[in-house]
Amino acid sequence: MQLTVSDRTQWVKRLALDHGFQYCGVSRAEFLAEEAPRLEAWLRQEQHGKMAYMARHFDERLDPRKLVPGARSVITLLYNYHNPDRAIDPDAPRISQYAYGKDYHHVIKAKMRGWLQALEAQLGAVEGRVFVDSAPVLERAWARRSGVGWIGKNSNLIHPKAGSYYFLCEFISDLELEPDGPIRDYCGTCTACMDACPTDAIPSPYVVDGSRCISYFTIELRDELLPDALRGKFGNWAFGCDICQEVCPWNRFSRRHSELAFTPPDGLLGMERSDWQELTQEVFQRLFRHSPVKRTGYKGLLRNLRFVGVDQAAEGSVDQLP
Repeated sequence: MQLTVSDRTQWVKRLALDHGFQYCGVSRAEFLAEEAPRLEAWLRQEQHGKMAYMARHFDERLDPRKLVPGARSVITLLYNYHNPDRAIDPDAPRISQYAYGKDYHHVIKAKMRGWLQALEAQLGAVEGRVFVDSAPVLERAWARRSGVGWIGKNSNLIHPKAGSYYFLCEFISDLELEPDGPIRDYCGTCTACMDACPTDAIPSPYVVDGSRCISYFTIELRDELLPDALRGKFGNWAFGCDICQEVCPWNRFSRRHSELAFTPPDGLLGMERSDWQELTQEVFQRLFRHSPVKRTGYKGLLRNLRFVGVDQAAEGSVDQLP
């Protein structure tokens, strides 16, 4: 029996839930006219800092049909990564929750492959591409259009029943599906995220100056030294930052994830400040070989640790790195 567009859409969503995704929404594959001037202004003001890749593929970021010719639909999936656990030592350096376990790119792509195999078993061959934070796709814009949340003042996607601790991923395809519509913005007059940001990286509602974000400095910036003017403003954050999510009232609805791959490696949350001072390359590899933290490299993480006041026990340890 041939499915109607509505039935096919509901079946795709149910299948996503069956494969572990918490939410699924659909939007029509078309030019993002509303987002175009915002992206252009953000780039013109150099709020992307030294993330040169953000200025590339401008047209592709705004039109999914340039990434997937013949695309009709953009399917957005949300995957929970929330883990409220903290290091035993309150003075230990912190890393963002999303980096506690294995690299989400690999974990979620594997989940999406299983979902697509089941989808094609029912519908036959489907043309399209999977995207997990790995291509010029405006993920939050598509998620908002798909009705799985609104974009908060901290620029994170917020689901009214589940908060913002979610990875976003997309399947842009030739499937004809019934699009969802955006939901309303429930931020209201709240400015908790703006008030809490220690580096003033949210200068106005819904605009994040990436060049001032702690996550940018500790992950994206490759400079040998971090700006001295910001010394003392990072707190204990050595990789990423969750402050604007931790203070968001909507994250009172967040629930712990159930993904074993996102479990912190043995010993990570038990590390005391003194253990971080003695971090060797061997320990770095053991803890972060499969983690997003590997993006900084050992030398980059040591740079971040020094900046937040965690000096290495051995003088010159960084200079001796290959």
